[in-house]
This record gives sequence, structure tokens and C-alpha cells, in this order.
Amino acid sequence: MYQNSVDLMGFLGADADSRNTRDGVPLTVLSLATKRSWKDGKGEWQSQTEWHRVTCFAQVAEFASSLRKGAHIHITGFLRSRDIEKNGTGRGKKSGAKETVRAWEVRAIRIAKLDPAVQEDPSSDIPADNPAS
Repeated sequence: MYQNSVDLMGFLGADADSRNTRDGVPLTVLSLATKRSWKDGKGEWQSQTEWHRVTCFAQVAEFASSLRKGAHIHITGFLRSRDIEKNGTGRGKKSGAKETVRAWEVRAIRIAKLDPAVQEDPSSDIPADNPAS
């Protein structure tokens, strides 16, 4: 049995970055912050923020393109990795040397906006969530 699923709730750190693939399919990239908090051995609160790259395609990307920095959202999707070739400039690396690094991202299947709806213009409602087709 196999399972690759991700369920995240957090806040966007930047406005959605939207464009089209070479094939004309809508693509939107989101930067999502999640946070976990705990009490340490001294009873003091500690926290850690994680940043997630979230990619959306097709209908989900069209919906996500309207999201702005600070939006509170819930994402359901799966993890995807890809290899990226970079010029080595880090510690102990020769300048110009190529290295391959693995990047992980979340592929969104469903996005739900958790912010309370602002009803200034009822005709401009955005659906609460948008399943992938």
C-alpha cells in the first residue's frame, strides 16, 4: 500500500504568482507558511515556521491566482520532488562547479480559503474551494 498526501493550513507569505505553462495550462505558485508551537523543558513557548512551495495547475491555479499575501488557506495535495542543477557556490564548492539538489513542493489538488468573506459586492463571491478536475 502507498500513500502520498499533504494537508496544510497556513498563511500566504506573498501574492500568488500566476502564469501559463508552455502548453498554455494555467500555473500558480504559492508560498505558504505553517507554524508549530510547543512548550520547552523550562515551560516557555517555542515556535517554528516552515515555508512550503505550493504549485497549482488548471482550475485550481485559476482559483489560486486571486489569492493575496496574508490569506488564510487550507491545501490538500501531494508531495512532488524534482532535481535542480545549480552552480556550486556554497561552502567548499568550486565556483562554477555544477551540483544537483532536490527540491520538494506540494502539488495542490484542492484549496479552501479560510478567511471570513467580505460582502462588499455579492456578485464578486469566490468559491470557498475549487477541486481539481
